[in-house]
Formats: sequence, C-alpha cells, structure tokens
Amino acid sequence: MSHVRCSNIKRLFLFVLPAFFLTAVSCVNTRKTTYFNDIQNGVYKTSYDAAQPIIHKNDLLSIYVTSLNADASMIFNAPSIPSTTTSTANGSMSQNVGYLVNEEGNIRFPVLGNMKVEGLTVKQLNDNILDSLTNKKLLVDPLVTIRFLNFRVTVLGEVSRPTVITVPNEKISVLEAIGLAGDLTIYGKRDNVLLIREEEGKKIVRRINLNDPSTLTSAFYYLKSNDVIYVEPNRDKVASVSNFRQLLPAYIATLTLLVVVADRYIK
Repeated sequence: MSHVRCSNIKRLFLFVLPAFFLTAVSCVNTRKTTYFNDIQNGVYKTSYDAAQPIIHKNDLLSIYVTSLNADASMIFNAPSIPSTTTSTANGSMSQNVGYLVNEEGNIRFPVLGNMKVEGLTVKQLNDNILDSLTNKKLLVDPLVTIRFLNFRVTVLGEVSRPTVITVPNEKISVLEAIGLAGDLTIYGKRDNVLLIREEEGKKIVRRINLNDPSTLTSAFYYLKSNDVIYVEPNRDKVASVSNFRQLLPAYIATLTLLVVVADRYIK
C-alpha cells in the first residue's frame, strides 16, 4: 500500500470519528427552537394599561415643569437636571440626578414640599402636581413631564448575552427583552420562561409559554421595572452535556487506539 494511501486512510479515521461523535451528542429537535408554533393569522389585543409602572421606594424620577413663564418654571426643574459628571479615581462617571423616592414613599418637590408618590402611576403623579400648581396659582397652564430614570429589566439563563436592560421609554415586552439579550439559545426552554416580579414587597413568579398565542394577550407580556426573566435549559442540553462528559474519555481512548492501529498495520 502506497504511503499516500496510508496517509489518506489515517486522515479519514481522524475526520470521520470526531464528526460522528459530535453528531451523536448534539441532536436537537428544531421544533423546540421556534416561537409560537402553529400560531394562526389574527389580531391579538394586549392591554398595556395593566403594565403601567407603579412608583416604588428608591425609584429615581425625572420631573420637568414648563409653562408660559419660563423664569417661574425654572425653580421646579433645578433638582432634576438630566445628568451630572463627577470625577473619580478611575476617571469621570456620569450619573442620573432626579427625585429619589425615600423610605417613606415621598419626594420633596420645590415649593410644594413633601409629596406622597409611592403606589402612584406616572399619570396619577402628573395629575397631582398639575392640580397643586394650578390650585395654588403658582403657574399658568403648566405642563409636567415625568419619567423613570431607573426603569430596567434583567434577562438571565439560556440567552446569548445575559444582561440588564435600561428602558428609556418605560415600555418593553418579554420578546423585546429576549431580543436585546441576543435571543434564546437552541437549548432554552421556550415553553417555560420564568418571570420574577416584585410588587408590594412580594415576589410574583409566573411561567410564560412562548409557544402559546395567549401569551400575546397576557398581563405579563409587557414587563415592569426590575422584572427578571430567567430562561431554563432544556433536557437536550442537560443530556448532551452529560453524554459528552461520559463519552469523552471513551472517545479519546478509541481515537488513540485507532491511530495506533492505523500507524502500525497500515503500511
């Protein structure tokens, strides 16, 4: 047998066996990697009102007041500038500045003093400030803009890029959050995504099925501030990792034996 032919046979052993091994331990049902299997065309109405963010202790709020009299409005905006830059040992650091909701659930608003804001929606707080400014004749035709500066959600588990997402427009769906985290891996459980939400000092846990069309109309389709999404690994990953660890020593031993045999007997 020629030297060239022997070399080709050895290469065949080295190529075919690893390919067969990897194929055996990495089979995944492709149906498990898609969303909303068999969903039908139609209109799915989602109620976003249920997901209106509620103000909690330690929230950071940006509150801006404008009116026809810019000078009179200025005093209400001084404590809520967009950001500030401070010098640190490692360089400069930008941080948001706004109204921090204290442990009593209050903020101290210029002229109006302490205001109870915990438990209110942004719209309710907006209406309260407008009513106070108008009734006390502090401003004429005022406009109030309120935003959360700390609205964020966390995505963990079987996603490409586990991350904490800051949401500037205060509206994000579970699908958008997963997309910003790089999508689920092929091993992520699409029919059993875990949502952890904190409300009124209690942890609320819900399972979301991304293969069920009713998820699109669920009250948990839109996320709230500080929600945590956790994607569990499916059995395929657990099995493949377990099989790989179990078979790896046998694979290495078999490959070594075949190479030795090929080298000794194929001349």
